[in-house]
Amino acid sequence: MASVTARRVLRDRVRANRAASAERRTVAKAARRVRTVARSLFTHAAATGATRETAKAVAAALAKAVDRAGVKGHRYRTRRTAKGFLRHARTAYRYTRAQIAAAYKPRKAEYKAVRAALIAA
Repeated sequence: MASVTARRVLRDRVRANRAASAERRTVAKAARRVRTVARSLFTHAAATGATRETAKAVAAALAKAVDRAGVKGHRYRTRRTAKGFLRHARTAYRYTRAQIAAAYKPRKAEYKAVRAALIAA
């Protein structure tokens, strides 16, 4: 009986360790991509560790800020699918951290923390 319990404990520990390791790899990979390649505004905000809602709000504010500042990102085409079928192709832009950090001047404390993280990274 003890060996069954021990195996279960070991199996659960291995599963938890693998999940934690996968999470760390995902975060590290996203951070590395953001540092090395131009990405969407939401990706930059999410890579700072902000919540999804905060990242969405910051991305919307960043979009307005870069538009006002006249910053031109790298243009790319993305294709949306619906129920597995190709739908509309739309144009989107990717930005580097240097491009967006200068243009964005938030007032809310939460967003200021995201901007500080954008500049620091």
